[in-house]
Amino acid sequence: MYAYFKGKIVAKEPDLAIVEVNGIGYNIRISAGTASLLPPVGEEAKLYTYTSVREDAIALYGFLTKDDLDIFKLLIGVNGIGPKGGQSILSVMSPDELRFAVLSGDAKMIAKAPGIGSKTAQRIILDMRDKVSLEDTLHADADGGQAVYDVAFSDSVREAVEALTALGYGVTEATRAVKAVKDAERMAAEEILKASLKHLI
Repeated sequence: MYAYFKGKIVAKEPDLAIVEVNGIGYNIRISAGTASLLPPVGEEAKLYTYTSVREDAIALYGFLTKDDLDIFKLLIGVNGIGPKGGQSILSVMSPDELRFAVLSGDAKMIAKAPGIGSKTAQRIILDMRDKVSLEDTLHADADGGQAVYDVAFSDSVREAVEALTALGYGVTEATRAVKAVKDAERMAAEEILKASLKHLI
């Protein structure tokens, strides 16, 4: 229905933003993560939107990037995941982190989202595994997403991730920590491991 809204933020709460466009204020539901990244009240913002239509309500859900919106649409396509569940997951995970969790089968990470149990997390993994790819995660989002340097195929990086998982960290958590290490692609596995541990403490 609506692709996006671009206007002044009139009010902002952890789960809601009111955006004024041409004199009309729109209630747009947002995740806590989106709320923390929005500019202050009074400034202009652009939110990509999904329109949820039910018998008893019509609601707008807003996202800062098209990548956020696209992964949200994949989430709500999973049986048993509605818009609120989708935003709950994106409140604790970025789209990249969700892709890593799906591709690595890390149900524990997905289940950290409020209202998402282990069975639901497993269902998300099964349903989305063929719909996401590592390539999507390794490159910068063309529409304002955070750039991620491509180190995933380095042997030393892979060894560091495996070492972290052997220490009890989840694959998603370990991968995120390794990605946070600057110049990891030029380091030995042991050096990456030491540096990545600092991001996990």
